[in-house]
Amino acid sequence: MEARDRWHLAQDSALAATVALMGIAEVWVPFESVEGTGSPIVSSVVILVSAALIALRRTRTGLLAGVPLAWIIATIASDGHPQVLFFGGLVPLMLALYSGVRHGTVRVAAIVCGSVLATILLGDLFIPELQEPSEILFHWGVTIAVFLVGFGLRLSERRAVDAALRAAAAEAEAERASLRAVAEERTRIARELHDILGHSLSVMVVQAGAAAQVVDEDPETARRALEAIRATGSESLAEIRRVVSLLREDRPDLSPQPGITRIPELIDQARADGLQVEYTVDDDAFELSAGRQLVVYRVVQESLTNIRRHTRATAANVSVRRRDGEVLITVTDDGHTSFDAPATTGHGLLGMRERVALYGGTLETGQEQGGWRVHAVVPVGVVS
Repeated sequence: MEARDRWHLAQDSALAATVALMGIAEVWVPFESVEGTGSPIVSSVVILVSAALIALRRTRTGLLAGVPLAWIIATIASDGHPQVLFFGGLVPLMLALYSGVRHGTVRVAAIVCGSVLATILLGDLFIPELQEPSEILFHWGVTIAVFLVGFGLRLSERRAVDAALRAAAAEAEAERASLRAVAEERTRIARELHDILGHSLSVMVVQAGAAAQVVDEDPETARRALEAIRATGSESLAEIRRVVSLLREDRPDLSPQPGITRIPELIDQARADGLQVEYTVDDDAFELSAGRQLVVYRVVQESLTNIRRHTRATAANVSVRRRDGEVLITVTDDGHTSFDAPATTGHGLLGMRERVALYGGTLETGQEQGGWRVHAVVPVGVVS
C-alpha cells in the first residue's frame, strides 16, 4: 500500500469510528431521532458493518455498495420494521453515496449511487416511518444535495488534473523547443566561426608568403608580417577552442562573416521600414576580432528585428562602445512590447544569449522607460 493510501485509510478509519460511536449511542441511549420498533442489536451490527466499509471508502470504494445492502438485509430480518436512524442510518448512507460519486470509477460510482438510491426508494415504499411528506422531502433533499456536491467535486478535480497535465505537456514542449533552438543556434554559430577560421588562415598564408619574399631584403617588414601571423594565429586558436564541439556538415564558405562595418546596412533596412534609428559607434570597436564583431552584428540585427516585429516603436537607439577591455552593445526603443517576456515567445533572444555567452559575456533584456532595452557586454580579451 502506498503512503497516500495509508494516510487515506487512517483518515477514513477515524471518520468511521466517529460514525460507529454516534450510531451506537443513538441506538442505546437512545436519541430522539430513533424511530421504529426494530431490534437494537440488528441495528448495532449494521452500524458496525457500515462503519467498517466507510473506513475503506477511498481505498476500496466499490465495497461501499455493502452499506445499503446491509440495511436491506436488516429490514428483511426485522420483518419490514427496522429501526429508522439518523446517525446510524442516514449518515452512513450519505457518506457511501458521496464517497462513491466522488472517489469511485464511473462503474463503481454508478453501482454505489444506484444501490443507495434503490435502498432509499424501497424504504419509502415499505417502511411507514419514512412515508410522511416531511420525511420524504427531508431525506430526498439531503440525498440530492450530497450527490450534487460529490459529483461537482469530482468534475472539479478532473478538470484540475487535466489542466495540470496540459500545463506539464506545454512546459515539456517549451523546454524541447528551447533545446532545439539552442542546438540550431550553436550549429549556426559553428558554421560562422568555421568561416572566420578559414578566412583567418587565408590571411596567415598571405602574410607568411609576403614575409618569405622580403625576409632577406627587408627584415623589418618580415618581422611585422610574422607578428601579424602570430596575432591572427592566437585568435584562431581561441576560436578553435570554442567550436571544437560544434561540428558542421556542409562545406564552408570562406568569405568573411558580417561585422561592425555592416551594421549601417541594418540601420538602413530599419529606416526603410519606417523606424527612426540613431546609431553611434566608437572608433576602436572596429579593432575587435572577426568573431566578436560577428557577435555585435548579430545582437544588433536580432534586436532591430524584434523591434519591428514585436513592438509599436517609432524610434530606436543603437550604441556600440568599447570600455575597459569590453565592448558594450545597447539597443533601446520607445515602443511597448506586445508580449510580456520576449524570450518565451521566440528563439531570437536565446540565440543572442548563446552567442554572447560563447565569448564569456552577458546579455540583459527588459522594459525601460516605456520601451524595450537589450544590453550585451562582451569581453575583448581572449577567452579560453
